[in-house]
Amino acid sequence: MKVWWIWLAIAWVAADAWLARWWWLARREARAEVHVRFAAGKYGVDPALVKAVAWRESRFREDARGAAGELGLMQVGALAAEEWAGAEHLSNFRHEDLLNPRSNTLAGTWYLARLLRRYPATDNPEAYALADYNAGRANVLRWIKGEASTNGTAFLAAIDFPTTRDYVESVLRRRDGYRESFVATAEK
Repeated sequence: MKVWWIWLAIAWVAADAWLARWWWLARREARAEVHVRFAAGKYGVDPALVKAVAWRESRFREDARGAAGELGLMQVGALAAEEWAGAEHLSNFRHEDLLNPRSNTLAGTWYLARLLRRYPATDNPEAYALADYNAGRANVLRWIKGEASTNGTAFLAAIDFPTTRDYVESVLRRRDGYRESFVATAEK
């Protein structure tokens, strides 16, 4: 009889921990959405795509730091941040300013918009831009040989980094889910 109570207590603690984690993620996601909508509108990018990138990059953690120095919600690197700051004529910009979620989402969305414009002749510019965002332009140029230069399915098959292929596919799936919520919100 005592064993049953122990297992029940363990299940209760596990469920409580899971609910607390879900609640914190939902709160972070809701806080990020204001910045996502603003940045997406400013730079003409699908807000569902921006939100999906922020989800994959940081799980909406404003203080996230990457191994190569990327910062914030969208894990923006120093070079992309400097290019954004220059394009926006921001004086006294420091890379650490990207720990501010508004600045980070603006910089990341500006960079994503720039990447999307690189691949206008493809059937799925988002897949190419996401691979570029994750693995860099040099790798994308290596993968866009033959049919993969315009066909998104062939391009995904050509990606020889499993982590990058998973990144692109997971962001696109998450984007599709977020689109439904953005449409539902717009219809209200």
